[in-house]
Amino acid sequence: MKDLKHLIYFEDLLQEANNALVQQAKAEGKYAIGYTCYFMPEVLLDLPGCFSVRLRAPRCTSPDIATYYMSARVCHYGRSLFERALEGGFNFLDAQMATETCTVTCRFQEHLQRMDIIKNDNFFCEFIDVPFKRTENNYEHYREQLRYHVLGKLNEKFGIDVSDKALMQAIEQHNEVCRLINEIGDYRKLDNPTITGYEFQVIQLATLVCPKYLILDKLRETAEEMKTREPDPKPNYRCKVVLAGSENDDPDFTKLIESCGALVVCDRHCYGAVESRQPIVVKEGQEPLDAIARHYLDTSNCPRFMPQDEMRERKRRLAELVKEYKADGLIIASNKFCEYWSYERVIDTVVMKRDFGIPVCSIEKEYINSASGQLRTRFQAFVESVEIKKIQEGK
Repeated sequence: MKDLKHLIYFEDLLQEANNALVQQAKAEGKYAIGYTCYFMPEVLLDLPGCFSVRLRAPRCTSPDIATYYMSARVCHYGRSLFERALEGGFNFLDAQMATETCTVTCRFQEHLQRMDIIKNDNFFCEFIDVPFKRTENNYEHYREQLRYHVLGKLNEKFGIDVSDKALMQAIEQHNEVCRLINEIGDYRKLDNPTITGYEFQVIQLATLVCPKYLILDKLRETAEEMKTREPDPKPNYRCKVVLAGSENDDPDFTKLIESCGALVVCDRHCYGAVESRQPIVVKEGQEPLDAIARHYLDTSNCPRFMPQDEMRERKRRLAELVKEYKADGLIIASNKFCEYWSYERVIDTVVMKRDFGIPVCSIEKEYINSASGQLRTRFQAFVESVEIKKIQEGK
């Protein structure tokens, strides 16, 4: 396929957390607000006067110093973030809005709070408590946590406008990003998709780590470009897969999968678009903050929700995505020592094949793919098994 006009531009923005657009927004006097989890609503961090940055540690391979503080038996993602912070890679942050959800990222954020790491006089770290259930009491608790610990602190520390009018403005910008990302991503549903999983993940990640108002023009141009993009006459993939699992902000991991013949047509993982790019609906007469709180609790498929009905619903949702995106199989990847997703991955490996007849490739990996040779062997074997299954079924 013809190269996307802005793909190299998007790729360059992913090379460092303090990328060119972050630096531009900072130069304009806006505040950079970091976060690590879906349960910290990015829309609240994109209020006029500030912008959200979902934290990554690109190209971090040896978090040796971070391991000294956090031990080798915690997720490589949390250690990599802390290593990058120790190196000075997050000194541009004015605040870290933290969630007490994932234990490892919680520990990373506690270190930021208690140690003098971020060399920025503005910097502070604030935590919110996130419920484990969806009841009216939980919605109210979550909403008030956001009101006090996020909106209250942004207004107190930086003078950010947190009025309903400002919230609606942030929601409109968020929904525009969602519309464009979904429009681009829907081309993955075609019989012969006109965008690769790697290309889509690069674009999606750019919307998470850059000030949205500075990237909207490139998204609009890309969406327009996709309308006339022609697929390769002969598909260069052997099967289609849904990629699910834990934190995944490395497009090279998707590229590795696709180099083995499996086109990634859907991203049901942390940092993916399946959840984070659903528009926020504010009902007539509803307080915008209430709509935001309900949206993020209702749309999450995080395995920290452990009731049996929630777990069964997540499996059904995965099966629906496989059907919707016309995929042939499912790759479920969890980071080593990831508490929630280690359990979820093992259960999915059994249930998705047993109850839904979907071929599953189960992978445990590090944050950075140092064992790419072993992963390549696993993916190639999985692709071959999917092909054999299709032959046996006469497809």
